[in-house]
This record gives sequence, C-alpha cells and structure tokens, in this order.
Amino acid sequence: MRQVTGGGAADGTARGAGGVNLLALRSHNSALVLDLLRTAGPDGISRLELAERTGLTPQAVSKITARLREDGLAVEAGRRASTGGKPRTVLRLVPEAGHAVGVHLDRDGLRAVLADLDGTVVAERHTPLDLGAGAEAVLTRVAEVVGALGVPGVPGAAGRTGTADGAVRGLLGVGVALPGPLDHARGVLHRVTGFPEWDGFPLRDALTERLGAPVVVDKDTNAAALGLAVGGEGGGEGGSFAYLHLGTGLGAGLVIGGSVHRGPRTGAGEFGHQVVQLDGPRCPCGDRGCIEALCLDAVARGDTQEAARVLGTGAANLVGLLDIDRVLLGGRTVATAPDVFVRGVRAVLDARAQRTGDPPVTVRIASGGGGRGAAWPPAAGGAVAPAGGAEGTGGTGGTEGTGDAEGTGGAEGTGGATDGIAEGAAQLVLAPVFGRDDG
Repeated sequence: MRQVTGGGAADGTARGAGGVNLLALRSHNSALVLDLLRTAGPDGISRLELAERTGLTPQAVSKITARLREDGLAVEAGRRASTGGKPRTVLRLVPEAGHAVGVHLDRDGLRAVLADLDGTVVAERHTPLDLGAGAEAVLTRVAEVVGALGVPGVPGAAGRTGTADGAVRGLLGVGVALPGPLDHARGVLHRVTGFPEWDGFPLRDALTERLGAPVVVDKDTNAAALGLAVGGEGGGEGGSFAYLHLGTGLGAGLVIGGSVHRGPRTGAGEFGHQVVQLDGPRCPCGDRGCIEALCLDAVARGDTQEAARVLGTGAANLVGLLDIDRVLLGGRTVATAPDVFVRGVRAVLDARAQRTGDPPVTVRIASGGGGRGAAWPPAAGGAVAPAGGAEGTGGTGGTEGTGDAEGTGGAEGTGGATDGIAEGAAQLVLAPVFGRDDG
C-alpha cells in the first residue's frame, strides 16, 4: 500500500485534522479490505466474504476490520442471512470519516472540490484565476478557496454545513492538477505552456507549507484519467484508454493496463505538441504545426469540424502507437459541440480501422467530460461560488451568489463547468488509500 504522496506522518500513515491518526494503514492488506468495503456500498460486506475475496485468513480480516472500526472508517451495517449457521454481520465503509480536496488550476480559472472517501463531492468552489498573475497571487487564491471548503487550519477557513463543528473531518490531503509539463514525483513545475515563469517552481512544497496539509501535484489530464479509471470508465481493471482534453490547451491522460502512465519524467501525454504540419501555425510551445495550435486555430475560425478532424488524426496516432481500447473526449471546447467532436474523431479512427483491418476503437464523451456548457470560467471579478446544498438556490450568475445543488451558482460570476479534473485531483489523494499505486 503506497502512502499518500507529498506528505503525511513520519511513520507513513495519514493524519487528519487535529493530529488524529486517521487511517493507520499499515499494509497493503488493509487497503484491499478498505477497497472492498468501498465497492460494497451501503449494503456492506461480511468478514467471510472479505476473506474469500482477498485470500486473507479470517483471523487477519478480523484484526484489520477491528482496527478500521476503531479508527471510525467502518461500522456494522446489520446482518445478512447465510446458507447455514447464524446470520453474518456485514460491515460498510464510513465515507464521511475522511476527505480529500481536489483543485483544478486552469489558465483562467480555479475549481476546487471536497470529496469523501467514496469520491462523492460534498462541497465545491470555483473562481476566476489568472495563472500568469504570479506565484504569490495564485497560492493565496488557492488557500482562500480551500479554506472556503471548510478545511481547518487554512487561513480563511469557513464552517461547512453538515458537520457538528462546521469543519471537515479527517483531511487526508490536497490534490492539485494543472497544465504541464511538470514533475509529478517532486511536485515541481516546468515550462507550463504559455506561462514559462513557473519553470522550476516547487508548487507541492509551497502549497504544503501554505495549507498545512499533504499535497500531491499532477498534470490536469493525468488527474482526469485517474478519476475516470477509478470510476470504471476505462472498461474495468486492466483496460487501456486515452482521455483527450481540449480546453484552453490540448493534452492527453493515458491509462495503460489499468494504471495511469506518466513516464519517468511525467512527460507522457504531451499529446497537443505532436507536429503534424511542418509549416503550420506557431504554437505557444515554440514549435510549428502542433495539433494543439491547429485545433485551436480551427476553433477560433468557427470550423469545429476541422478541429475534430485534426483531433482525430492525433487520436489515430495514439491508437497506432499504444493499441488502446477506447478514446474518451472532454474539456470545455469539446463541450461546446460534443456530437461534432465525437463524430469527427470517430470518422478518422474508423477509416484507420478499415485500412488496417483492426476492430474499431470506441470514441465517446468522458463521464463529466462534457462539462456544463460554456459557463466556465466564471466572469472576471466573480467571487468564490459554493457548490450549493442548504445554503441557497441561485442559478448561473444569480445575484444571491449561493449556488444550486449542482454548483452552478456564482456570487457575481456565472457558474462553472465540470470536466472531472478537480474530482480526479482528489483521487490523487484517495486512490492510494484504497491500494491503487498510480495516484
């Protein structure tokens, strides 16, 4: 069981707010049991079933579940009839026993979510952001937004509806996703396309100090791909897919054999900077004829079909190189015309399949990848907007600024689309808790 990257206690366990030894995850076996509790849902699972499915002895399962109950992570969920003997006691996960924050830093906006152990979003904030405003301004804004989620110990932390003391229980850490290139292992940014001033900045360490919590940093497309893989979007365990994200830029998250593929330098997935036209338009990366430049130029001209065709050409290159099972599309630009992009990419891939004799590759919009339309980013000057709940029912750009149940309200801004990146960023913290080694 891999500990949460980027922080934690000296003994390798994750500590929540107030110094509580939240998980005490001492072995991979504990992670296996936790994952089965999570997937069993509210109906729960018996100790005997846990032993059968993990291959552990009943005694080992009893010790692990006793520890999880002691830590408040599992509770009894009643009894279930058995084929013989007395009814079995079933256990279930306590999702609210732990939380993770996921932050998506885009070039012009910030979206943050608070997710419980199930990955369910229980609070959300979004706000305009200029990634080129400088490190201090960006770090301050991140701290404000994370604090607004109710995370204790962060300057500006506000109470959150639904907890007895208004604070988040058991914060495991903060996952941060933003455009690359960057070094995931060290949490250091490289020359972020369009923002070279971030080159060499130790974002993980800077935010860990600012927030007082463990921080994990990754590329936005990797975070999205991880979230999709955890949610079963990749065709189940061992599946391979590419998540292509076309928003303010173009990148890819790759899941190969069920795990996110980053490469030794987190360089995998720089999909947008394949050169496909030697004398093409200049790209912000400094090269010419990159797929990103061609796609965004076509979008700027209003030629969405051409943008889809170019995106399909890049997707066909990926399929030929990696033999992936499916292509998932997302991002705010795709959200403006999802059917056009799916048809355009599928046409190129189907033509390739006819030439090679290979089976067609599935192409579709990723779950959450379509966003909520063109409302993102919030309008300039918009205040931090809550996800909703009991606090109000304002719509997009409502003067109340309180948000609806889907998090589309904004105090002065307009709402925020969701492309799954903030949720995936939270999984950078949560996935290792349940035994995934690619979080």
